[in-house]
Amino acid sequence: MLQRIQSVFLLIVAIVMVTILFLPMWNKVDVSAKEVVELNAFELVYSSFDESGEFTPMATVDTYWISVLAILAAAVALVSIFSYKNRLRQMQLNTLNSLVMGGCLFMTYWYSTKGDQMLNPETVGNFQIGFYIIAVALLFNSLGNRFIRKDEKLVRSADRIR
Repeated sequence: MLQRIQSVFLLIVAIVMVTILFLPMWNKVDVSAKEVVELNAFELVYSSFDESGEFTPMATVDTYWISVLAILAAAVALVSIFSYKNRLRQMQLNTLNSLVMGGCLFMTYWYSTKGDQMLNPETVGNFQIGFYIIAVALLFNSLGNRFIRKDEKLVRSADRIR
């Protein structure tokens, strides 16, 4: 039954987790020193810029764990969609997916603290849409799990009546 509402929620989770691969997650700009640190799902880039706005990368840190966890979360959501015949397994997969997305959120925060140390500590970094959208995916995962539980209760009550 792919037309259930929880399938729509889990599809949104998969789409959101794939889109964070292409969105910025965090940045910090020090205008006085003409330096910037940017974090995305693949790398943390420390660069400087000149008057013309040309960026020169000075250091790069690979953040592939964020992208691996995001792809894993999208894959688990898709597997969960197609496990609709076994609702208990679907709930377990969604719980696992919540842990994976929480790990992705933690890794993003951890790398942002690493990037925060690269520049002037008085300058404040900014979380971008890629960070917040992980929380949106967690919300939709929870909604999907709630409706799966609701279906399971309905099936169990129908079995009791028979």
